[in-house]
Amino acid sequence: MTALTRYQLELLLRSQRWLPPFLGYALLLAIGVQTGSPLLDSLGVNAALLVPVTAWYARSALTADPPQARAVLVAARGAARVQLAALLAALLTGLLLAVLGTAAVWALSGPTTNVPGHEVPVPAALLAGLLAAVTCVLTGLVVGALCHRPVLLRTGYGMLGALGLSVLLLVLPGSPANRAMRALVTGSRLARVELPLLGLVAAAVLAALVGAGSAWLAGRRSE
Repeated sequence: MTALTRYQLELLLRSQRWLPPFLGYALLLAIGVQTGSPLLDSLGVNAALLVPVTAWYARSALTADPPQARAVLVAARGAARVQLAALLAALLTGLLLAVLGTAAVWALSGPTTNVPGHEVPVPAALLAGLLAAVTCVLTGLVVGALCHRPVLLRTGYGMLGALGLSVLLLVLPGSPANRAMRALVTGSRLARVELPLLGLVAAAVLAALVGAGSAWLAGRRSE
């Protein structure tokens, strides 16, 4: 499985499909995070962007192989393993962006909050921001898996569906991404750090279930 995931990562890198989501992410992060802005708010912006970006990476990884090459790979390793390897490649890419984005926000933002004269401890804030980013990466992976074959058979609607579902999961109360975002926003408003542990656990469970279901379904539906 490790070799198959490495192959999917190399394929994603060589195909340059990683570049458009990365450029869009970097541009929106540069617009949304200003120098000296409240740290927790900026970390929330970073986390929110990772939902659609990771969904995009999931679709890119799942479609990086030409149909003939994918058919050979499926015949050799099985459709379920190929599906899981592509999703793992997207997950690792999203997690790398989560770390880089958190570091970039740390460099740009100050430890200020929305409460005048109050600051938050930077290490705790960065931990909360990183956990929120990981939560949103897992949520984006779920979106990407649901908006592509074998779950979504009409792939022409995939990108539109991924964008709509990403926005829905960010604003829907109770969703893992929304819980993570609310923890950061509330922390900035009250000048305290709240770790989004519940959202992280929920996102991890949901991602595991959707990933396993997607892999199971891949072995039972033709490409």
